[in-house]
Amino acid sequence: MLRPLHDHPATRSPDVLVGPGDDAGVYRLADGRVLIQTVDFFTPIVDDPYDWGRIAAANALSDVYAMGGSPLTALQLVGWPRGEIPLAALEEVIRGGADVMAEGGCVIVGGHSIDDREPKYGFAVTGTVASVEELVTNAGGRPGDRLVLTKPLGLGIIATAVKAGACPPEVAAEAVETMVALNDRAARAMHRVGAHAATDVTGFGLLGHLREILVASGLSAVVDAEAVPVLPGVVELLGAGFWPGGSGRNLDSVRPHVLDDPAEATLQILCDAQTSGGLLMAVPPDREGALLGALEEEGVAAAVIGELTDGPEATIRLC
Repeated sequence: MLRPLHDHPATRSPDVLVGPGDDAGVYRLADGRVLIQTVDFFTPIVDDPYDWGRIAAANALSDVYAMGGSPLTALQLVGWPRGEIPLAALEEVIRGGADVMAEGGCVIVGGHSIDDREPKYGFAVTGTVASVEELVTNAGGRPGDRLVLTKPLGLGIIATAVKAGACPPEVAAEAVETMVALNDRAARAMHRVGAHAATDVTGFGLLGHLREILVASGLSAVVDAEAVPVLPGVVELLGAGFWPGGSGRNLDSVRPHVLDDPAEATLQILCDAQTSGGLLMAVPPDREGALLGALEEEGVAAAVIGELTDGPEATIRLC
């Protein structure tokens, strides 16, 4: 949390169940339900305005799904350089966002726009969970929990190549379809089976978001790097030098906590900043098969990539 808000009265309430440090803020309502609130917006990461809108909406909804919630309403956030980019392009962005919000059953109830030199788009989303007991946070991991990941990595690398005009069309198309896919089906499977902890893999990369689970849960982890799914074309694009600056900062942050010395390319992919990535779930060993089965029934591909281990150091061993 930024220092001006540290221990500020505006950030304290007995009904705040989850504050900064998790995927979203969580507030307990008087009737026993809990309210989830999150916000996310960003500059274009693909060339097509409609796809950008779809990706932004899916990304904004993801935090609600990661905490076991159902999205309810959304406020649209727009920054647009009037007079520089035609408003027809903005209409396509908004149409894409609205289509995905409708798919997720989330109602757009308003929003705000400003004149901005650099275009930005996203949403503030409110969701609910039926009870505190059904809430999933990043702090509930237990030793022995299996780590299950949906969606492959490499989205940041691909987006960087797209911006440079150097990404093969078929690679870009698969990345777009990955990003616009909602995490609602994965969340339904998680709800049916039960998970001790979960998060969505976005800007901090896989290892960054995993480490948030480790710090919050007081644990360490072992990750099978070869089991982590990666999008086609990512290794080649990384080898050609396409890697976002945010991913570099992720790697700098995580490297001191990685016990092994894997190939640099492996670390770069595991720390690659994702947009609208998948869910990372920690489930007890006796529920691993049930979760994989539930995900398959929902049509969600997933991989078991490691497990949580004892150790408060929040370290990560790659094997």
